[in-house]
Amino acid sequence: MSLRIVVCVKYVPDATGDRHFADDLTVDREDVDGLLSELDEYAVEQALQIADEADDAEITVLTVGPEDAKDALRKALSMGADKAVHVEDDDLHGTDVMGTSLVLAKAIEKTGYDLVICGMASTDGVMGVLPALLSERLGVPQVTLLSEVSVADGTVKGRRDGDTATEQLEASLPAVVSVTDQSGEARYPSFKGIMAAKKKPVEALDLDDLDLEAEQVGLEGAWTAVDSADERPARTAGTIVKDEGEGGKQLAEFLASQKFI
Repeated sequence: MSLRIVVCVKYVPDATGDRHFADDLTVDREDVDGLLSELDEYAVEQALQIADEADDAEITVLTVGPEDAKDALRKALSMGADKAVHVEDDDLHGTDVMGTSLVLAKAIEKTGYDLVICGMASTDGVMGVLPALLSERLGVPQVTLLSEVSVADGTVKGRRDGDTATEQLEASLPAVVSVTDQSGEARYPSFKGIMAAKKKPVEALDLDDLDLEAEQVGLEGAWTAVDSADERPARTAGTIVKDEGEGGKQLAEFLASQKFI
């Protein structure tokens, strides 16, 4: 039986762009270029490596997002994933991580899975709790923050590197795992892969397909909210100290005035 791998990916604003909030205090995703979250590329890479070692495996990449989120799916497909699922619905605007985990869990169940792979966090929200929420909603084990992962004989195994110890973990399938940016460099899509991605299937789903109501997601169903936001003030010119024999003294006085010493 084929090993069914689902990789959750996210379309995020480019971190090098001018990111800011929209009028409703949600992240403005229209006035800045987006891309596949870099940390999710590691999840795609590990899925591909697991599939290479398996006798038979199929990789589905899954995202929740607006129309442009298809760009993230195409990137993952060009890396080597087999097919994609895109959950898109206007009522999803403003959905927080709790709602997102609900939508993803429903889509994963509809798609069918043996192993769900996530990145360690998204590069916009940076919460890192989605894998645990998926594990709870799906009712399966979680093995998170792995720098090494493998699957054999119905078991997923991995290594988690901490500040003071390294742990060897394992769980029976089905399971949810997340991998860190230390798990292995993600491959670049080849020209052949980019061309092949254009022919790979992308299934579109909405809330009705997942038996979800608008009230369960979006701003109305969010468990968290941004009350206010202020733009970061522009950087001011620094203090220049010309060393004419008193440079060290002036530096010490400046550090003392800032309570650094």
